[in-house]
Amino acid sequence: HVQLVESGGGSAQPGGSLGLSCVVSGYAERHNCMAWFRQPPGQERVAVAATYRSGGGTWYGSPVKGRFTISHDNAKNTAYLQMNSLQPEDTAMYYCAAVRCTLSTGLRISNYYAWGQGTQVTVS
Repeated sequence: HVQLVESGGGSAQPGGSLGLSCVVSGYAERHNCMAWFRQPPGQERVAVAATYRSGGGTWYGSPVKGRFTISHDNAKNTAYLQMNSLQPEDTAMYYCAAVRCTLSTGLRISNYYAWGQGTQVTVS
C-alpha cells in the first residue's frame, strides 16, 4: 500500500511564497497521479492541483491557477507544491493524496490510495 509524508508549510505574509513536499512510499498498481487538496477551517476539503506521476499533464483549481505549481520527481518519489503570491484566503490545512486520475477533461479522480498527514499554511 501507499504511504505519504508531508513537509513544508508554515506562515507567510500576503504576496509571499511557501513550498510543500510529499514523499511517497509503497506501491499501488493503478496509482498514476498526485494531488494536493486544502481544507480551510469549517469548510470542505477541495482539490487545488494534480499531476500525472509520469509527467505529461497538470490541473489547477481556478483559485490557484497562475500562482501555484505542482510537480513530481520520479527519482525522489516526491510531489511538490510551490505556492507563490499567497493570499489570506489560501490559509488552510493542505493534504497531498495518491490517486488514480485523468486530467484530459478537468480533474477526474476514480480512486484514492492514501492521504498525507496534512500541513498548515497560514497567510496573514
